[in-house]
Amino acid sequence: MNYFYNKSFNFIDLFAGIGGFHQAMHDLGGKCVLASEIDPFAIATYMKNYGIDSAHDITEIQSDQIPNHDVLCGGFPCQAFSKAGKQQGFADETKGTLFFEIVRILEEKQPKFIFLENVRNLVAHDNGNTWRVIKKCLTELGYVLSDDPIIMSPHQLGVPQLRERVYILGIHNSLGVNHLNFNLPNKEKHEMDIYAAGIIEQNPDPKYHITEYEENVLSCWDEFYRGIQEKVIGFPIWAFEFKETYDTSKLPKWKADFCHKNRELYANNQEFIDKWLEKWNNLEAFTPTHKKFEWQAGTSISSIWEGFIQFRPSGIRVKRPDSFPALVAMVQIPIIGKYKRRLTPREAARLQSFPDTFIPNENDHQAYKQFGNAVNVNCVTFLAEQLFNLEQHDKGVWDPMAQLDFCDTQLNLFDV
Repeated sequence: MNYFYNKSFNFIDLFAGIGGFHQAMHDLGGKCVLASEIDPFAIATYMKNYGIDSAHDITEIQSDQIPNHDVLCGGFPCQAFSKAGKQQGFADETKGTLFFEIVRILEEKQPKFIFLENVRNLVAHDNGNTWRVIKKCLTELGYVLSDDPIIMSPHQLGVPQLRERVYILGIHNSLGVNHLNFNLPNKEKHEMDIYAAGIIEQNPDPKYHITEYEENVLSCWDEFYRGIQEKVIGFPIWAFEFKETYDTSKLPKWKADFCHKNRELYANNQEFIDKWLEKWNNLEAFTPTHKKFEWQAGTSISSIWEGFIQFRPSGIRVKRPDSFPALVAMVQIPIIGKYKRRLTPREAARLQSFPDTFIPNENDHQAYKQFGNAVNVNCVTFLAEQLFNLEQHDKGVWDPMAQLDFCDTQLNLFDV
């Protein structure tokens, strides 16, 4: 459905990555008139999928050279905002941050809508100062925002990924709206079923299968979990602590506490653990990291192979299979225990709600990184539909699209 009454609307895509915003806006009838990105791999992926060169550094573009647009989109990086010079206004407070690039564009172009995204911690960052500055800036520029920041995760829309992000939506006060309300879905993560959500790829490349060494490590720890009495474990298991008796009084309290809990676990299960250690040669073949184990699945599953697994610096982590952990930098690519393989790039794309027509970067490392950094397409679409069809707070039903003065975009600077 086109929410601009069958008239195409224009948007710019700042800090564009691989085009999560682009995909959502395109699906709603939008036309991208400028995309800006500096990562060469993301630029290549964007070009392959959208035929648009996003290789424009926004810090080097003059505001008056940016095409007119109706919607400004951006998943801007979050940097510390200076506390100095606050008395001199919002521009002074945001200089030195990439958010300032958004501020100067809004000053010059005054698009009707803004749609920004950032990490969940933005709200609490710098004791709330970052959010205070952002809201103050956008308000002084003439934009109406919701009273509270919008925090949303794809799992609320039935996409089995826990990924809370802050969405900042605004509408220019010239459109007559004085209050924003957004209805968020309340689907719970325990209602998820990753195997029924259309995420799992059939017959993926065998290269995503775990190695023989990894399977051996996981089989060892699976045997451990099934053999001990405790099934709910609220601390990391450190196998190297099982038979230790050294004094922990000089250790940090948190570390000493973990040591004591591991020794207690060993005492409660000594007969089994001794046999387990003997069978697995005291884990001599394992790296130090793989001698640590984190069970975060409660009693929802009874075997490692029923859960999601990550090889992390803190140890081998097992989680219940109702939803995937947030795709971020994707350093520890989730393993689907049931299939003894890692999540594929196509599955990562589906978790970020990109269509199957989307072409991931041919380099798997870059593909995982790019999807981890992308904005979730379904979340943007869901919120944009409400933003573009707002009900005026005190004047009954009102659709801002009917009053838009659509811009005649000039494309003499950017071939997009």
